[in-house]
Amino acid sequence: MKRRTFLGAAGAAATSTLFTPLATPALAAGTRTVTDVLGREVTVPMDPQRILLGFYFEDFWAIGGRHAYDRVVAISREAWEGWRNSQWQRYVAVEPRLERLVDVGEVDGGTFSIETAVAARPDVAILAAWQYKGIGDEGVKKLEAAGIPVVVADYNAQTVEKHMASTHMIGDLLGGEAEERGHELAHPYEWAVEDVRDRWTKAQAEGAKAPRVYLELGNKGPGEYGNSYGEGMWGGVIEAAGGINIARGQVDAWGPLNPEYVIASNPQAIFFAGSDWVNRPRAVLMGFGQKPETTRERMAAYLKRPGWSGLDAVKSGNVHAVYHGGTRTLYDFTYLQYIAKQLYPQAFADVDPLKNLQDYYKTYLPIEADGVFMLKL
Repeated sequence: MKRRTFLGAAGAAATSTLFTPLATPALAAGTRTVTDVLGREVTVPMDPQRILLGFYFEDFWAIGGRHAYDRVVAISREAWEGWRNSQWQRYVAVEPRLERLVDVGEVDGGTFSIETAVAARPDVAILAAWQYKGIGDEGVKKLEAAGIPVVVADYNAQTVEKHMASTHMIGDLLGGEAEERGHELAHPYEWAVEDVRDRWTKAQAEGAKAPRVYLELGNKGPGEYGNSYGEGMWGGVIEAAGGINIARGQVDAWGPLNPEYVIASNPQAIFFAGSDWVNRPRAVLMGFGQKPETTRERMAAYLKRPGWSGLDAVKSGNVHAVYHGGTRTLYDFTYLQYIAKQLYPQAFADVDPLKNLQDYYKTYLPIEADGVFMLKL
């Protein structure tokens, strides 16, 4: 298997000489220090057995292995069950214990409870960077005062550096085989992103032009413009795929674009980020168990917006949907490959992003990637 090809099992080929542990010598018996993605040095138990996990649920499973959730005592349930319902149901089917975990509430919705988190008695809390920011210094200090060290991961930034740092940190925190899997996952991810960059860079050197790209979160239906992404998340993916993100400079992290601006920008490729939202009858539905026909029907309604029939992307048929749950993960390189392939089809003719996604699931996760995850209208 070539160095720059990540087909799920490729991580096994990585060698331990590439991994520099984040841990420093233990400060006291039973503890050690890890450095999280914010550069914070945090003293944690040597072998934590009670973990509060705020986000990145699949990544934790992939790194920690089949019994990773035996150590988890609390989660932010809404961020999994509510945001990725079909995914949640698949995992509950193979790990019923998930339903019995303490629910600490959801930071973005303002329901996160410090008291509930403390009552769960975790040895350590793993939070996403946006959750850490959301609960603020006061919330973090309350957790720490209760003897709960907080470490921060960040896959949302959509950078190779933070993906790798987060993966190494989680693996190092869990120790043992998880530390090895963290290495197996991190470096092939880096190679896959490098491969994408090398391909479109070469294509541009041979005369290809960077296409203008518009991505919209398809949760509101065609009557209202959903969020687009300036920096990070899908914005980072678009630029890593060699596209010109029309949302860059228009929104910071995320936010809707002005409809007139979208039309004036005349994107050459359009992507909708779909998911398995509940009670949203006009949203672009994607995810586990979803049907392509439903996804395409929901997508098609967006193309009837005023002024869209004249867009280059619509006229050429370069309109697609990608699963919103696929970004901010260790397998988001497959979505990067998919987007890049639509922007530079000849350069990625031999790349099969969907198969790579399916192979990743078969190798590292207990469920199969069956449903709708990347689709052309």
